[in-house]
Amino acid sequence: MNLMRIIKHLLTDRWAVRRAFPAHAMQAIEDAIRLAEKTHQGQIRFAVEASLDMMPLLKGQTARERSIEVFSQMRVWDTAQNNGILIYLLFADHDFEIVADRGIHAHVGHDGWEVICQKMELAFKQMQFEAGVITGIKAVSEHLIKHYPGKGANANELSDTPVLL
Repeated sequence: MNLMRIIKHLLTDRWAVRRAFPAHAMQAIEDAIRLAEKTHQGQIRFAVEASLDMMPLLKGQTARERSIEVFSQMRVWDTAQNNGILIYLLFADHDFEIVADRGIHAHVGHDGWEVICQKMELAFKQMQFEAGVITGIKAVSEHLIKHYPGKGANANELSDTPVLL
């Protein structure tokens, strides 16, 4: 049990996320997803969570473990070509995770996603929250363009709206 992590999670609430991602930032992120999805057949979702609930926190749940739960709950896996991607941010830990469905993950792999997460985390450390997420959306899209290029009008299978959990 990491006492400092518990304290950080207890002190981080939805308002902290709303300060970092005000309405105009969330709209810019939604617009970036919508624009990116016009260039490929993939589906991108962004979710940010202020902190973990006490029980998962006490059990030592990691951002990675939580992101996989969110991926499932948001049904990001439910795309025709198995190319859905979740960009997840656990705000209290300042930890980005990318969870990709098996179709696109087979092409990129864990190391490829980790490079993108590190870029986003670097922007985050510089207090460039919106820019960091948009950087991640663009980087994820580069992989989707390569492996699932756009073909005319692409169906939007998943909502582009960012989610605050």
